[in-house]
Amino acid sequence: MLEMDAVRKIIRRALEEDIRSGDVTTSFTLSGSERGQATALAKEDLVVAGLDVFREVFRVRDASLVFETALSDGARASRGTILAAVEGSLASILTAERVALNLFQRMCGIATLTKQFVDAASGTKAKILDTRKTMPGLRILDKYSVKVGGGCNHRYGLYDGILIKDNHIEAAGGIAEAVRRVRGQAPLLVKIEVEVKDLAEVEEALAAGAHVIMLDNMPVDAMREAVAVIRGRALVEASGNVTLDTVGSIAATGVDFISAGALTHSAKAADISLKVTRKT
Repeated sequence: MLEMDAVRKIIRRALEEDIRSGDVTTSFTLSGSERGQATALAKEDLVVAGLDVFREVFRVRDASLVFETALSDGARASRGTILAAVEGSLASILTAERVALNLFQRMCGIATLTKQFVDAASGTKAKILDTRKTMPGLRILDKYSVKVGGGCNHRYGLYDGILIKDNHIEAAGGIAEAVRRVRGQAPLLVKIEVEVKDLAEVEEALAAGAHVIMLDNMPVDAMREAVAVIRGRALVEASGNVTLDTVGSIAATGVDFISAGALTHSAKAADISLKVTRKT
């Protein structure tokens, strides 16, 4: 579930960025008394995500606006589907339109791409994970959209998960030393994940007692061999340049998780239009 207080902060910042001293086009072309409805239409097949966010943008701008939808997040919508409608002051609708669409289109785009990754890995045990490669300030929305698309969230930030990456290993003086230092300070039940680049480092991470081993940018054959070497002694995550073309073969190696930054940093915004109808 989305934390709506946090969502409203994002919305208020976005509206302030867009409106500032006022929407001059709308204020010059409308008297302010015009009433009507705006309809959000899917212009391509997509997975719906962010209906509450879309609605809340209009509500933050004008609490009197009425929002309607017959859908829920996670629904598949085909091209031509009416996703939602907003009714009330046309001035308020027009002023909030761009922010509402920007967020909604991004969230639907992420959910749609995630679903494609999940489908490509179907039939295996691999779960699709996101990363921290999110839009700054929008992480709560990006990660929510991944979940709506059927993926799973990796750590939310630097504060809630331990992932010892190559630069940590170099700075600490090696895998064993990095894990030793973490183990001496981390809470007992917190899992320690270590990024490795080859089979030698897989062995090092196992010997150090890593709970999760991330295979970073390893060829598929090497991943398969690494899974065989680990033999369930640690969970295995594959990461690095994962694409829709490669995720299926990666999943077939037997890894437990596949993390893909592309879910959030390369998702194309869904094509959604908002058409206004004036009521006389």
